[in-house]
Amino acid sequence: MAVTLIVCLITSNFFVPRLWQVAGLPLQLSGAVLLFPVSYILNDCITEVYGYRKARFVIWLAFALSAFVALMAQFVCWLPEPLQDGSKPVAESFNGLFAMVPKTTAASLVAFLVGSTVNAWIMSRMKARSGGKLFGVRAILSSVGGELADSLIFFPVVFWGVMPLGAVVSLALTQVCAKVLYEIVILPVTAWFVRRTKRAEGVDVIDRGISYNPFKISDIQ
Repeated sequence: MAVTLIVCLITSNFFVPRLWQVAGLPLQLSGAVLLFPVSYILNDCITEVYGYRKARFVIWLAFALSAFVALMAQFVCWLPEPLQDGSKPVAESFNGLFAMVPKTTAASLVAFLVGSTVNAWIMSRMKARSGGKLFGVRAILSSVGGELADSLIFFPVVFWGVMPLGAVVSLALTQVCAKVLYEIVILPVTAWFVRRTKRAEGVDVIDRGISYNPFKISDIQ
């Protein structure tokens, strides 16, 4: 699950600049909406099965690897131009796409860190209070909190000055609604996967008396 979450986060950073219109409506979504919600679904699964401390570790691991990819993309964009004229348009297209990666990744990293931590915190606290019941309710409410925090950080940073403020706010809120709807539709599969993982692993952690300090990364017991 951790590997899939990290791949979804890194890949979605490449899809962010591609906006598309929603079914002929005056609404836009980022291409990342097709993949990024999976990272929050997996965050729910990890928190539900293994607890907040494991989820916190995976969040920071995803953060570090995403930063590494963004840094390498920037280094490649700084490389000298190719010798052959025919290769120059390819290099320019590559640079045009990946030049945005550091910016989108920087925004994504902060947004993901905050949003995923909020998501895991809500999921963990609600599980402890409900005694492990109401997974569907907890998954949806934690996703609403996490996705809202994520989008309200990410989209203003990436599109500020590129799009009108009203369009940025509309894009952020539309993105939240689309991601949460995505997670509601896939909820039966998520619940089945969680039950199967708990049985296979023999693990079902309910967090009690733990530290919710997001920077206490070494505490993964």
